[in-house]
Amino acid sequence: MKGENHTLLLLIPAYNEERRIEPVLRDYATYFRQQFPNRFQLVVVLNGCTDDTLGVVNRVGAEFKEVRPIVFEDPIGKGGALIEGLKLAPLADLIGYVDADGATPPRAFHELVRQIDEADCVVGSRWLPGAVLHVEQSNRRQFASRVFHSIVETFFRMHIRDTQCGAKVMRREAVEKIHSALRIADMAFDINLLYCLKREGYRILELPTEWTDKIGSKVRVGRTSLIMLLSVIRLRLIYSPFDRWLGPLRPLGGWIYHKLQGRKKKGKE
Repeated sequence: MKGENHTLLLLIPAYNEERRIEPVLRDYATYFRQQFPNRFQLVVVLNGCTDDTLGVVNRVGAEFKEVRPIVFEDPIGKGGALIEGLKLAPLADLIGYVDADGATPPRAFHELVRQIDEADCVVGSRWLPGAVLHVEQSNRRQFASRVFHSIVETFFRMHIRDTQCGAKVMRREAVEKIHSALRIADMAFDINLLYCLKREGYRILELPTEWTDKIGSKVRVGRTSLIMLLSVIRLRLIYSPFDRWLGPLRPLGGWIYHKLQGRKKKGKE
C-alpha cells in the first residue's frame, strides 16, 4: 500500500525552539493538509523547555487542529522525547519524526512516506547519490560525521550511510515491537532505533533526501561527538555478552554522561 493510504503521526522533539519552530509547524501543517489525503497529526514533544516553545505550539495549534504538544517539564533529551512520543504509535498507521529546525522540508519527508510500501522503515540520507543539500555542513561537521559513521558501521554493521539524518518514518507494528528496547535518550537514539529494527528483521530503506544545514544548530561538534561516542559504546556493550558484568560501573557512566551533556534543570539555566 502506498503511504497515502495510511494515517500518519509526525513527531518533532523540541528543546527551547521558540525562535525557529513556528514556520516549521506551519509549513508541515499546511503542506500535509493540502497534499496528504488521509488523517495527519503533528505532535511536538517538549522536553525541559524554559522558553515559550509551548506558547508557539499552542498558537499554531489554534489555527491547525492537526498540531498539538505534549510536555515534559524536565529535560529528557532528543531521544527521550522521541521514546515518549513513540508511545503514541497506536494513533496512526505510520509514525515518523523530523527535527525542529526544518532542515528537512515537508515535501522531502512526504517522499519517504510515499515509499513505505517498500520497507518497514524509510530513512532519509544526506550521503547517498541524489541527495540535495541546499546548505552543506561545515568541513568540521562533515569530517566528524564521517568518522562517526565509520565507528557505527564497525560496531553494528547496519550498512546505513546516514543513521543521524533527522527524517524517518516507520510502520506502527515495527514501532510497537521494538519500543521497549529503546534505551538511548541522547542524539545516538537513531542508532538504537535502527539497530533494534535490524535485530528484529524489519526492512530498512535508505533514500537520498533534501536537506539544509540550519544556522543556529545546537550541535557542539566536540562535546556532542564525545557524548555520542560514549552512547554508541554503551549501546554496543548492551548488545554484547559483557553487559551483565558492567552493572557496578553504570553509576559512573551516568555521572560522566551528565557532566558532558551539561544541561541544567529548569529554572537554573
